[in-house]
Amino acid sequence: MTHALDDLGWGPFFADQVTDDDAGLVPMRIAAVHRSRLMAETGAGQVRLDLPIHASTADYAVGDWVLAKGDTRVVARLLDRRALLRRRTEGADTRQLIAANVDTLFVVTSCNDDFNPARLERYLALANEAGTDPVIVLTKIDKVDDPSDWIDRARALQRGLQVVALNAKSPDAADVLAPWCGAGRTVALVGSSGVGKSTLLNTLSGRDAQATGDIRESDAKGRHTTTSRSLHPVAGGGWVIDTPGMRTLHVADVAVGIEMLFAEITELAPQCRFRDCTHAHEPGCAVQAAVRAGTLDAGRLDRWRKLHDENRDNTPVQTGPRGNRTTLPRGSKRR
Repeated sequence: MTHALDDLGWGPFFADQVTDDDAGLVPMRIAAVHRSRLMAETGAGQVRLDLPIHASTADYAVGDWVLAKGDTRVVARLLDRRALLRRRTEGADTRQLIAANVDTLFVVTSCNDDFNPARLERYLALANEAGTDPVIVLTKIDKVDDPSDWIDRARALQRGLQVVALNAKSPDAADVLAPWCGAGRTVALVGSSGVGKSTLLNTLSGRDAQATGDIRESDAKGRHTTTSRSLHPVAGGGWVIDTPGMRTLHVADVAVGIEMLFAEITELAPQCRFRDCTHAHEPGCAVQAAVRAGTLDAGRLDRWRKLHDENRDNTPVQTGPRGNRTTLPRGSKRR
């Protein structure tokens, strides 16, 4: 099937980056990232792209737009991203790229023990920071008598958060998610293994794009059926990026995303007596007062503190005179 560049998600943001010096280069969108090569959508199908010497596939994300040489299919330039989802990996200084230029992030969880507010809030913080609209997708509603309690719990995770509930195996699932899909739109699926991401991908794409697996009903844990990130066309228009289940999700440099996620705490903080209040034990803390008054959930505050502290410890700091700053990890001393 042939797709126009606009259908692939190309638009003025990317077109404005192309200059006269790029004559002869072809815009392509990264569809899969492998150890030593890239696959890209051209509008007329997928092609293999090679990298220039000393370049690494780790610098590219599914959903990226690149300019490539039409004859050799070697990447010449990576275009600036409109949005980038990334996470910190344990023991690494760099962050792993999850997906680029995503309009909507479908955070998939299910109506069972997989529903974990602390983990879901991490996904929301990443989406907020990237400027990508998050939507909680509750699956396996056919396994519960009434999903309304699960929907209410999901909506409580962030002010104004959109939540949908569906059976991923039902053809109606594509209709439920249709408002976020369409020509030129890109959505991404994230969540734990076994929540139905691969089934949902197959439903959206109208074909068996990904193998599916069952979960263990004893602990709601699933097997990894998606092993790499990939870009697939949505049957009704648009594109979907599938991602492997993530066992850990560490955050770094998402301060704005956390402020948006915990808006009720962010708005109370200026009312505290001390500007650097940690909302733990200081007198005159407006946040603790809200907890005592029952207008702020204590568990919500605990999760804010853990996420806030982790982000602070993982985010590099800038030191040195203006114009000659050095980036250091938290806790490092300049020599």
